[in-house]
Amino acid sequence: MIVFEKVSFSYSENLILNNISFKIGEGEKVAILGGSGGGKTTILKLIVGLLKPDSGRIIIDGVDITDLEEDELMEVRRKFSIVFQDGALFDSLNVKENVAFCLREYTNMTEKEIDEKVDELLTIVGVEHAKYYMTDELSGGMHRRVAIARSLAVSKPKMFLYDEATTGLDPVNALNICNLINELSKNGTGHIIVTHRVIDALRVADRFIFLKDGQIVLDGDRSILLSSNISDVMIFLSELKQIS
Repeated sequence: MIVFEKVSFSYSENLILNNISFKIGEGEKVAILGGSGGGKTTILKLIVGLLKPDSGRIIIDGVDITDLEEDELMEVRRKFSIVFQDGALFDSLNVKENVAFCLREYTNMTEKEIDEKVDELLTIVGVEHAKYYMTDELSGGMHRRVAIARSLAVSKPKMFLYDEATTGLDPVNALNICNLINELSKNGTGHIIVTHRVIDALRVADRFIFLKDGQIVLDGDRSILLSSNISDVMIFLSELKQIS
């Protein structure tokens, strides 16, 4: 479904991704790990065309999106549900209106249909009781759930993309978000989760890609990750020892 062919990307003079290549198939559950500023979120933005690579090609479902214009990318973006770290909810709107926003903007649904859809989505993510809460009344975990509900509002994604979905959450809420991610993928829908938390990566992923200095230094399953002798990977794995 997703193919990166020798992709490089820089912010000004800062090289973020250096000639990386990988393929992610439909239905795969992948965690992208690495240090802060290492290119994890950049990969998500490249997948949906929010950024364009300096070189290389990006292919989504057989379509080369590398040079597509903004209006041509809309069909590509409908294949994905993407939730960025900050959730990007509107502070001036309550939970219901945040989720309803995209339905009003991008569909021809009636207000009755929108109300029913919002109720359905909030029930799916387990925050139906918070329908009329303002965003500053939400806990961190609830905020992420509402952001996920809104991302589901106007499409049935082929793949979910999560950017640091559990960052800043306490252990209970982090576990709850991981459980929700797994629940949403039960029907075979794949997901990519960007994270620096190994414990959460292990909860939701079957494949692990580790970035260092703009390159992929590890790409494999759980056993390959846990047995790695790469120093940076081993530092990340030390989190598991602290928990146990």
